Amino acid sequence: MPRYLSGFANEQASEAIPGTLPEGQNAPQRHPRGLYTEQISGTAFTAPRGHNRRSWLYRIRPSAAHPAYRRRDNGLLRSAPFNEVEPPPNRLRWDPLPFPDAEADFVDGLTTIGGNGDAGLRCGIAVHVFRATRSMDERLFFDADGELLIVPEHGRLLLRTEFGEIEAGPGEIAMIPRGIKFAVLLPDGKARGWVCENYGELFRLPELGPIGANGLANPRDFLTPVAAFEDCEAHVEVVAKFAGNLWAAEFDHSPLDVVAWHGNYAPYKYDLSRFNTLGSVSFDHPDPSIFTVLTAPSEIPGTANCDFVIFPPRWMVAEHTFRPPWYHRNVMNEFMGLVKGVYDARGEGFVPGGMSLHNCMAGHGPDAVTYERASAAELRPVKIENTLAFMFEARFPIRPTRFALETPALQRDYDACWRDLPKRFAG
Repeated sequence: MPRYLSGFANEQASEAIPGTLPEGQNAPQRHPRGLYTEQISGTAFTAPRGHNRRSWLYRIRPSAAHPAYRRRDNGLLRSAPFNEVEPPPNRLRWDPLPFPDAEADFVDGLTTIGGNGDAGLRCGIAVHVFRATRSMDERLFFDADGELLIVPEHGRLLLRTEFGEIEAGPGEIAMIPRGIKFAVLLPDGKARGWVCENYGELFRLPELGPIGANGLANPRDFLTPVAAFEDCEAHVEVVAKFAGNLWAAEFDHSPLDVVAWHGNYAPYKYDLSRFNTLGSVSFDHPDPSIFTVLTAPSEIPGTANCDFVIFPPRWMVAEHTFRPPWYHRNVMNEFMGLVKGVYDARGEGFVPGGMSLHNCMAGHGPDAVTYERASAAELRPVKIENTLAFMFEARFPIRPTRFALETPALQRDYDACWRDLPKRFAG
């Protein structure tokens, strides 16, 4: 089983062989064990200290030791800017995408639903579904365009990274920083879920403001891997995503050869059940931003490039209040997925593995069935259990791909769920 260090974006240190980390400096003239010193920077060198991310790696071979990359087919993977089709203002919802008939690993099974911004200008996001039926044997992947927030829905993932191993399953998330090489193994034979590829500022914990010092996601619950390495001379294909396209190179050794590392730029995982949910104990309920786990800020204060929001099990106790989300139109753009259970604002049609997209100013909220039930319900304390939904909330409209608008999984009658809302005005 993987072992972990705790703390979000803290300075961490880990060594697979005792005595490997240098004492008192980062780059000695000659490492006592013959390792190469390498720094990986996830932010600009001069980024403010509180947001600066970098790590020092001590590895068997430097990352520079590889042949040229060659272009390979992108499959169903797309990247910003998204301009395949005109984005409609319509509300969209999809059934779970089926697993592919042919065997596919994590990379081959990546299917882009949509996105925004520009990968080259480092703003915006892309939303992908992964559908993997085969482990990544003799293959690694890294993304130079953005960091990868992975949300499993079906099956566990064992992520073998340059920093060590991470295991994540449904109810957890994993983050692979920009540029970090990794492989995805499948302990359960196959796995499905979502990936938010964040081109912009790195995800971080949101400020708590009037909430105070505690609540929401606690830094100590984020886990980074303990150092582990491969000293292996064998054929390994490394697939790179760069400037929107996939490239590949043939290595004669495993690049997962980091014997020790220290810093604050590393993969991590988080158990979503540890999220400390807050809510109203009087009347009404707060905006969904109260459920933010991670935020990737933009240059506009208070406006995120992307927020990662969850709707976990929680108590509903507010009086004189319509309990599900109210009807609303947002300047932000919402991509939602259901990991398990039933979402409290939907009666049917939104099942685990399913997803929806409500872009800027698209009116949405409870369907007719949910409205009837909630408006007549006895307002006693009720616990919503056995459910987990999430949202990628982005500042730019999420433009669907051609695949997303043409797949049979798109629910062509999604608007019908609001069609039977009657006129109730009494005059």
